[in-house]
Amino acid sequence: MNSIKKLHYRIILIFIIVFTCSLLNVSGQHFKNTISIFNNNSLNGWNVHPSSSKDLWKVEKGIIVGGDGVRKIEENNYLYTEEIYGDFEFRCLFRLTGDAGTGLINSGIQYRSNIIDKNMVGYQADIGTGYWGDIYDEHRRGKLVGGDLETLKHILSETGWNSYTIRCKGDFHEIFINGVKTCEYEEKNPDIPKSGLIGIQLHSGGNAKIEFRDLTITYISEN
Repeated sequence: MNSIKKLHYRIILIFIIVFTCSLLNVSGQHFKNTISIFNNNSLNGWNVHPSSSKDLWKVEKGIIVGGDGVRKIEENNYLYTEEIYGDFEFRCLFRLTGDAGTGLINSGIQYRSNIIDKNMVGYQADIGTGYWGDIYDEHRRGKLVGGDLETLKHILSETGWNSYTIRCKGDFHEIFINGVKTCEYEEKNPDIPKSGLIGIQLHSGGNAKIEFRDLTITYISEN
């Protein structure tokens, strides 16, 4: 009986070791190409457009903050990376607040975007009431696809912290809020750039305040 118990325990122990090693291996594969694109202390590596709106952006306790929830936002403005990204998975946590009675409270995450003349042009994963989970083409073609909120509406915190994931590979785009896929899009126009800047929008209209933290990029290989 004792020998049977010992064998049983050994089998369980072997299983635990093998299972743990497999988890470590998978974890290593998943995160080995992931980098942080925000240093938690400053806006080094980021630019503001238009430059006249620099005072709207700051870092507080490891969080990027756009607007203050008091001043009305007079024009669309953006905080964007100096680096250019092509195929990737972008992840972050965000929170949008403001008084809807003062005007539109809206934000978004620009990706594969570029500064052209006075505008930021490119894809945007939308944020805000009436726009959650949409893919919009900023200053180019407008709304590309609407977000499906059937599941998301049960777990979305409209004024609290949520997560955003944007996955882009080749012509195929997928976006997720709080782990829920809201939409996907396949680009059919070969003239649209497949790489560009990543940015944060602070939309004009109301006294919006947008906060972002834990911004990471995972590079997606072609294989």
